[in-house]
Amino acid sequence: MLRILTDSTADLPTALAQRMQVEVVPLQVTFENGDTYRDGLDLPPEEFYERLSECHKLPSTSQPSPEAFEKAFNDARDAGDELIAILLSGKISGTYQSAQIAASLVDYDKIYLIDGLSATLGNQLLVRLAVELRDEGRSAGEIVSILEEEKHKVRLLAVVDDLKYFRKGGRLTGAEAFAGAVLGIKPVVGMKDGHVGLVGKARGMPGAYVALFKLLDQDGGLDPDKRYLVGYTAHHRTVEPIQKYLIGNLHLPAAEVFHIGPVIGTHAGPGAAGIAYFAKGED
Repeated sequence: MLRILTDSTADLPTALAQRMQVEVVPLQVTFENGDTYRDGLDLPPEEFYERLSECHKLPSTSQPSPEAFEKAFNDARDAGDELIAILLSGKISGTYQSAQIAASLVDYDKIYLIDGLSATLGNQLLVRLAVELRDEGRSAGEIVSILEEEKHKVRLLAVVDDLKYFRKGGRLTGAEAFAGAVLGIKPVVGMKDGHVGLVGKARGMPGAYVALFKLLDQDGGLDPDKRYLVGYTAHHRTVEPIQKYLIGNLHLPAAEVFHIGPVIGTHAGPGAAGIAYFAKGED
């Protein structure tokens, strides 16, 4: 049997994970009063974003311990199963490192760790691909080889409504955030090959969506033959411009929509919306 595992920042809903037989290891989010919740399990996104908007201090997020992965790895070893773990980018979190430590403790050569080099829906794309390949009967080695190639084609773009969460998270100075607020500047955030940062900006949310669409057309554009996903942090309506662009401009079906969970939402803040896709024309 081939097991597939990911962490909670892939924002894979519990029901969907169970249906696809994917195990999810949660990260944690801790509020300023000390309340700690397991990402995707203990706190509904709607309640999380309500609390986030009232926070004076940004909640902290923490990676799973090696022990959290060790149990899953031991279970696979004891059953004689192979296991592929697709995890949050090691360039922005220690989650992948925790899994490496656990794998070294278990010392079982049928555990394969993949640094997804992405987050949220970007990694969910890789998890969904792994499931499809598993269900086709591909071997673990084949799946790992394909994922290691495809992960470099994954793109993640998002518009962000409020710069203060990036400021609180240390990605902007207070002066930059203040200037952005005064001018109504809205950033576009991108993730590629494990790195996340500001890749564009515009005045007002309509302008930010246009900037996102222009970025989407770069790198050869979205590969229409592969899965693409859209997500939002608090308000479902924020994905509507992206859906309209997919349908009206790219002549594609609407994307599946997902609610982005607490760990990623802590840094994006309420009102963000984005798209994850495979770029075409990439080597």
